[in-house]
Amino acid sequence: MADYLVIVESPAKAKTIERYLGKKYKVKASIGHVRDLPRSQTGIDVENNYEPKYITIRGKGPVLQELKTAAKKAKKVFLASDPDREGEAIAWHLATALNIDTNSECRVVFNEITKDAILESFKHPRPIDMNLVDAQQARRILDRLVGYNISPILWKKVKKGLSAGRVQSVALRLIIDRENEIKHFVPEEYWTIDGKFEKDTKQFNAVFFGIENEKVKLTNEQQVKDILKNLKGNKFEVTNVVKKERKRNAAPAFTTSSLQQEAARKLNFRARKTMMLAQQLYEGIDLGKKEGTVGLITYMRTDSTRISETAKSEAFDYINEKYGKEYIVGEAKKAKKATNAQDAHEAIRPTSVLRSPNELKEVLSRDQLRLYRLIWERFVASQMAPAILDTVSVDLKNENVLFRANGSHVKFPGFMKLYIEGTDDATEETTKLLPEMEVGDKVTSLDIDPIQHFTQPPPRYTEARLVKELEELGIGRPSTYAPTLDVIQKRGYVQLETKRFVPTELGEIVHAATLEFFPEIINIEFTAQMEHDLDAIEEGITKWVEVIDAFYKDFEPRVKHADEVMEKIEIKDEPAGEDCENCGAPMVYKLGRYGKFMACSNFPDCRNTKAIMKPIGVKCPNCETGEIVERKSKTKRLFYGCNNYPECEFVSWDKPISRPCPKCSALLVEKKIKKGIQIQCTKCDYEEAPTQ
Repeated sequence: MADYLVIVESPAKAKTIERYLGKKYKVKASIGHVRDLPRSQTGIDVENNYEPKYITIRGKGPVLQELKTAAKKAKKVFLASDPDREGEAIAWHLATALNIDTNSECRVVFNEITKDAILESFKHPRPIDMNLVDAQQARRILDRLVGYNISPILWKKVKKGLSAGRVQSVALRLIIDRENEIKHFVPEEYWTIDGKFEKDTKQFNAVFFGIENEKVKLTNEQQVKDILKNLKGNKFEVTNVVKKERKRNAAPAFTTSSLQQEAARKLNFRARKTMMLAQQLYEGIDLGKKEGTVGLITYMRTDSTRISETAKSEAFDYINEKYGKEYIVGEAKKAKKATNAQDAHEAIRPTSVLRSPNELKEVLSRDQLRLYRLIWERFVASQMAPAILDTVSVDLKNENVLFRANGSHVKFPGFMKLYIEGTDDATEETTKLLPEMEVGDKVTSLDIDPIQHFTQPPPRYTEARLVKELEELGIGRPSTYAPTLDVIQKRGYVQLETKRFVPTELGEIVHAATLEFFPEIINIEFTAQMEHDLDAIEEGITKWVEVIDAFYKDFEPRVKHADEVMEKIEIKDEPAGEDCENCGAPMVYKLGRYGKFMACSNFPDCRNTKAIMKPIGVKCPNCETGEIVERKSKTKRLFYGCNNYPECEFVSWDKPISRPCPKCSALLVEKKIKKGIQIQCTKCDYEEAPTQ
C-alpha cells in the first residue's frame, strides 16, 4: 500500500501525477466537488450568521467512501485540487469530510502538470488558505441567496424555468442596453472625398483633410461641392512630408478572457468550446511511450499576464535558435495589471515551448491543435522583439484644399513574423507604400471621388465582445464567463443571430421585472463592487459574513415587496399562421431548449410539434416534389433539408441555389470560403469566382 494519498479533481490528471510521484504515492480523483448546498432548498441559515448547510452531492457517496477508505490507510493525505478559489474550497470540503486538519501542511498547488512542477510543488505543501475558501464560500452563498429568492418569484409571476443571478443579469442588461441603443440610433450624414494620385507613374491614394491646415468635417453635399469648386486643375503640390519610425509591441500571453476573445475571432470557437479544449490540454495529452501523458498548457483560469523566469528563458533560447538574437525582446514593457485582477498565477502558456504545434499533429485532435497553436504562437510572440514600422504622412495642396496620404511598411517584422493579434473590427491594419516625395514635388490627381456615408449604430455583442466588456467592467471572474453566456441562452433570454446576441421577448420581460424590483442586481457598479468585496475577503481584509449581511439586509425586504406587488405577466404565444394537421387547432411558436419551434395550441390534449422551416425557393433535387428549407441542428448550426423529411433525407450544410449547373445540370450551392462566397457544383468541378 502506498504511503501517501494525493487527491486531485480530475481522473485525467491522476495517472500522470502518480507516474511523476512514484510508487509511494497513490493519486485518486474527487471528480470535482463532493459537497455542496442542497438543490431542494436555499440551504443558508440567515438567522445564524448565514451558516451554509452542506450535503454530499447526489452520486458522490461512493467516491467519497473510496477516498475515506484510502485516507485511513495512508500516512498522509495531500489535497491537490485546482489552484484557484474554487479549488481551495474543494480541498476544504475534502479535508472536512476526511477529518484532515486544515492547519496541517496538506495542500499542494501547481500551475502546470509537468514532472518538474509537480515534484517542486510537493516540496512546499501548505495549510488550506481559509481566506480563499471564505471568498469562494461568500460567492456561492451570495449567488444562492439571489438565485433562490428571485427565481421562484419569476416562476410564479412570469414563467416556470426562469432564473436570475448577479453576473447573468448584468450580461443580459448589457445586451438589452445595446439593443436599445441600436433601436434609438439616429444616423448622421457625413462625407469623405477620396483621391487617386500619381507620382512618377506610381499611383497612391489620399483623402481630403481640410482647408489650409485646419481639419474640416464634411457633413453635407453642398459643403463638398463648395470645396471641389476651389480645386484648380489636377496638379497638387507636396507641402509637408513627415517620416517616423514606430514600434509595435506584441500582445501579452493569454488570460482566460483574452483567450476566449481570440479563439472566437481566429478560430470561430464559442467560449464554452474554448474552455473545454483548454481543460483537455491542461489536464494532459498522451504523447506516446517517450513522454506518456503530459499537460501541454498551464492552468487556463487566470487573469494574469505574468510569465515565470524559467518559461521566459526557454522561450529566449528557442527564439534565438529559430529566428536570431535580434528577435528576442529586450526590456519587456510590463503589462498593465487590470484593477480587478487577482494575479494568482501565470498567464496561459505552453508548458514547454519546445513542443511546437507541428510536432503534436499526430496526437492532438484538429480543434485541440488549433487552440494549442494559438496559445503557443501568442506566448512565443509575446517574448519577441517589437516590430518596427516606417511610417510616412504626406500633405498635398491644390489652392487651399488639403489632402493627406498615409503609408507604412515593415522595416523589421519582430513578433509579427510569427503572430498578429486579431481584431473585432471589420478592417485589419494594412501596410501600403507611398512613392518617394519631397516638399515642392508636384503630383497629379487621377480621380477625385466624393462619397456619402451615414454613421452606423454600435454593433451587437459577439461572445468575444461581451466577455471583453464584462472583464473591463470588473464583472465576474475567468471561470464565470463561459457558464454565464451559456445560461442566458439556455433560459431563452437571448439568441445568437449571425454570431451576435439578440434579446428575446422573454429576456426583455425578465430584465424589466428585475430592473423594477431588484435594481442593485443589474447595477454594474454594485456588481463590480461585490467582486472587490470578494477580493477583500480573499486578502483577509473583510469577513465574509459582514459582506453577505450588508447585502442581505437590503435585499430581503425587496424580495418580500416583489412577491407581494409584482403582477403576473402573461406571455402570449405567437401564432404560427397554420393549423395543426392532427386536430385542426392553430399552431403557435414556442421557445424550447434549442430555440423556437411550432406546437399545437391545444396542448396538452394535442402534443403535436414540428420544427420551423423557412423555404429558400429551391426544389429538392432528391425527391423533386419537396422544397428545400432552412433548419437548425441542436447546436444551432444552420443546414438545409427537404420539407418531406423523413420520407426524403436530402441534407446540405451549403445553401442550394435555384439555377442548375451549366455544365452537368446538377445542384449548385453557395460555399463559404476564405475569400467570400463561391458557387460550386455538387457533382462536377464547375465553380464560379468568389464574391464577398
